[in-house]
Amino acid sequence: MLKNKTVALGITGSIAAYKVFELIKKFKDAGADVIPVMTEKATYFVTPLSLQIASNSKVFIDMFESPLAHIQLAQKADLFLIAPATANFINKYATGIADDLLLTTLLAFRGPVIIAPAMNWRMYEAPQLQKNIDYLKSIGVTFVEPEEGSLACGEEGKGRLASIDRIFEVSCSMLSQKDLGHETILITAGPTRQYIDPIRFITNKSSGKMGYALAKIAKRRGAKVKLISGPTSISPPFVDEFVSVETTQEMLKAVRERIEDVTTLIMAAAPLDFEPDEVFTEKIDKKKIKSISLRLCPDILKEISKLKKKTFTVGFAAEWGFNIERAKRKLMDKSLDMIVLNDISGYEVGMGSEDNQIIIIYKEGEKFTQHKTPLLSKEEIAHIILSKIVELKIV
Repeated sequence: MLKNKTVALGITGSIAAYKVFELIKKFKDAGADVIPVMTEKATYFVTPLSLQIASNSKVFIDMFESPLAHIQLAQKADLFLIAPATANFINKYATGIADDLLLTTLLAFRGPVIIAPAMNWRMYEAPQLQKNIDYLKSIGVTFVEPEEGSLACGEEGKGRLASIDRIFEVSCSMLSQKDLGHETILITAGPTRQYIDPIRFITNKSSGKMGYALAKIAKRRGAKVKLISGPTSISPPFVDEFVSVETTQEMLKAVRERIEDVTTLIMAAAPLDFEPDEVFTEKIDKKKIKSISLRLCPDILKEISKLKKKTFTVGFAAEWGFNIERAKRKLMDKSLDMIVLNDISGYEVGMGSEDNQIIIIYKEGEKFTQHKTPLLSKEEIAHIILSKIVELKIV
């Protein structure tokens, strides 16, 4: 994902500095090179040796050890991330002070800069600091705001370093192509539940991972993203709007309410096709039930295809095996622009897995065209799907 990218990681004297090891691992796992640049005070909290081992890179601290390091680092880095950033550092950077290697390198850098502050809530709310943050934002610096919660001093307030996942996601977005900047994408994800009684329901194995990956990658590539999700056990990605639903009917309602200003609809969810014919208001005595009668749920894609406004729509077909003919019929019956066929018969792909293999099917004139991917991570599959959408919409 970040192959051939270099991240300069600035670390200042905050107790939150220990969290950078998780951040470095995420960057390394994504293929990026990480070059730590520390202030002297940061060495009180994490050691240069441990950072060197974690990053597999020389750690830069002393401005005079390598006299041109600030220029060479500024030329080499694709992104400069300061995490954690103290009030002292932010105030100095905003006023152009360059009295250590980190500040000197940052002033010489001409690429995207991200700052993730971490400090006591009183310091964060100080008008001097807020004025300098506003100024830095005005010249293009991106801030990942701190979170509210328990602070190292024992107080509660806004000042905790933002989650590592959030910092990493903002960084990935900065390094991603922005070919979806004109798009508003509505994505559905996960399963739905249909209740038998107040505590029992039927559902399916969908984990939501494919839909969440699509939302994450679409956001990185510049789209405004709305995500409607059934019940899952995974944390939602950072999107513009997140809507939690349970039933197929709720998912249909949520899609209808948001479809008007959407340019692309991706139905990656696995809503249930059927529900109990009768829903009991109290817990059923198991001895009184011999069978449960079922009826069909609304077909969300079919209902959306009836709307007057035609939105570019991508459907998913989860089949037991790559049943291409069934997927083609679904594409035509539901007026889809593209359908993604995935085989759910194996353990290594499809529902609940980390990886997927798909066949993308669409029509060119009267002819069906299909493209099969190798087995890839769901984020890599999401990139392929979104790139194909861009390609088809341009044509």
